[in-house]
Amino acid sequence: MNSLLYGESTQLAQALSPLVSMRLEQLEAFLSIIEMGSFQAAAQRCGVTQSTISRQIQTLEAELQAVLLHRQAQVKVTVAGAALLPRARRICQDWQLATTEIRDLMAGKQPEICLAAIHSVAAYLLPPVLQQFYQDHPQVQLRVTALGSDRALKVLRDGLVDMAIVMDNPRLTTSPEMVVQPLYEEPVQILMAAHHPLTQFTQVPWEALAAYPQVVFKDGYGMQRLVQDQFDLHGGTLQAALELNTLDAFRGVVRQGDWLALLPQSALLEMGADPALAIRSSTDPVLTRRVVLVTTQDRLTIPPLLHLSQLVHQQIDHRFPPPEPRPHESSLSRTAEKSW
Repeated sequence: MNSLLYGESTQLAQALSPLVSMRLEQLEAFLSIIEMGSFQAAAQRCGVTQSTISRQIQTLEAELQAVLLHRQAQVKVTVAGAALLPRARRICQDWQLATTEIRDLMAGKQPEICLAAIHSVAAYLLPPVLQQFYQDHPQVQLRVTALGSDRALKVLRDGLVDMAIVMDNPRLTTSPEMVVQPLYEEPVQILMAAHHPLTQFTQVPWEALAAYPQVVFKDGYGMQRLVQDQFDLHGGTLQAALELNTLDAFRGVVRQGDWLALLPQSALLEMGADPALAIRSSTDPVLTRRVVLVTTQDRLTIPPLLHLSQLVHQQIDHRFPPPEPRPHESSLSRTAEKSW
């Protein structure tokens, strides 16, 4: 309400400030009387008694401390009533618009869905999901943004996207309204040039990896944190020579020399066909990453969003075996105790 009064005179703002606590029915009664010309006709239109209409107007006038209507054969507005009239119409129109939009939303008439996903998911897993969703909901505009996990979760918390598909990070999904759905778990592999000295290994020892400079994801990407923690855990030193944020950039840089990159298996699908590149696994412990779908419980009550999450799960079931549930974790939501 206060935004409606911005820029008006101080006297009018003071007179209309009680509208904050006012019932909508009072404004609707006020408008009906003006449009119908009498209390009796307004009561018939609203489906209430004339005394009910009179009480609503009396309460309204008491709250505003001003007479709004001249009670005569043909009801007319007073000066105060004339000041209230355009704002009352706007308030009622806005309320009607809001109720219509919410009703349409809950009926599945979502105008658009915004999705944030890590790069490998956006590139390799989402395309068939998005095509199927469009066939099922052609009226819904899809907007997909490829982001690092931390950034994707931030824009989800800020309400800028409806859903995020990211690396598991319980530290950023502890809010009670968050729903975290496990999708898949995959190994992290080593990308190197085809002529790299480490191609001699079928499984590269971690000590050997520590001897070469590496290309890593930029800060804010879950993969950087995952790789750094792995080296810290085993007493090695990660030689981070360069930070990047696109898979094509990793491919271009790694094929040129002795730099390495630790990347998830799904991000290496196309790179395995490149003769200038080689992919190797590591020795134990094999590093893995866990990918989850994150949204909020209220969004899952909206039919198109629920359907989109179901399509994602169906696509994942074709590509990956279902992940083993962690303690205290259901198939739909969990509070995990481990973070990267």
